[in-house]
Amino acid sequence: MRVLFDVTHPAHVHLFKNAIAELSADGAAVRVVSREKEVTTDLLDAYGIEHTPLSSKGERKASLAAEWARREVRTFQVARSFDPDVVVSHLSPSAVHAARLVGAESVVFNDQEHPNTVPRLTAPLTTAYCTPRSYGADRGSVHRRYDGFHELAYLHPNRFTPDRSALRDHGVDTEEPYALLRFVSMGAHHDVGERGIAPKTQAELVETLSAFGEVYVSTEAPLPESLSANRLPVPPESMHDLLAEASLCVTDSATMAMEAAVLGTPTVRSNSIGAGGEFGTLSAVASYDLIEQVPATGVVAAARRLANDPDAAARWAERRQELLDDTVDVTAYELSVIREVADG
Repeated sequence: MRVLFDVTHPAHVHLFKNAIAELSADGAAVRVVSREKEVTTDLLDAYGIEHTPLSSKGERKASLAAEWARREVRTFQVARSFDPDVVVSHLSPSAVHAARLVGAESVVFNDQEHPNTVPRLTAPLTTAYCTPRSYGADRGSVHRRYDGFHELAYLHPNRFTPDRSALRDHGVDTEEPYALLRFVSMGAHHDVGERGIAPKTQAELVETLSAFGEVYVSTEAPLPESLSANRLPVPPESMHDLLAEASLCVTDSATMAMEAAVLGTPTVRSNSIGAGGEFGTLSAVASYDLIEQVPATGVVAAARRLANDPDAAARWAERRQELLDDTVDVTAYELSVIREVADG
């Protein structure tokens, strides 16, 4: 079996890393093409996954369009040379198109209901379009639903155990409470016109939560000098260890909120997008009361209340177990679909 993975975002590294490792261990020929966006290539390198960068993220609409045009050509060239049986992606038009052009099967694992035409135009070209059951749209005869969320491909207990020694090696005291704050740049296509946690509120959160323990801050934008003392102490590949052991997570990121939730970390999220619409999966996780969704005006108070709550960790652990009882190991599901499709 020959499988080509298209990995264009840091989250996709986590989504596919275990499937890549297991397929390779089983003797499949695996090829990975990547994109230089944030820490995508750094994570692939850290996990020992050989990959070929095909493009770098464009910062403006024109450069983004040019990047994806180049990526279409380069993905096709790699696919023609590698001759895969299956091409796997999150939702990459270039990967789906390349699969069609070289006669390969195409499998998409998508969890975002984009407010544009990409899924509607791309889904009919795939062999299998796989989504969480909570995904609202219907993508036709190729659409497959499963009981789970992307985060359970890499944070399910079958796949992940926090490495406390790695945290201690980087100066994190896992015996003491600490908070992890994650702020995104709101620069994605689905963020247009939306608002995350404002810089002033970010600073207020750091000041407030510092009374309870260490506060570590992760940002997509450059970290302000005023918060330099709160810079993440760990490399990107240890981020989930840090998140799993945190006493509290506060974020405007849907992905980070989902990750914290499935790990059982008490979580506050504030973002004008909310939990519905494109993020139906976020709403499904929030239904287990694993994420507190609050307006910008209430985020500091909510964070302070949870930081002060000695029973929060136990409640979140119980709710997390309820979620795990209702869902599957998503890597195992990925592998079953890829192998089925490859076998025809």
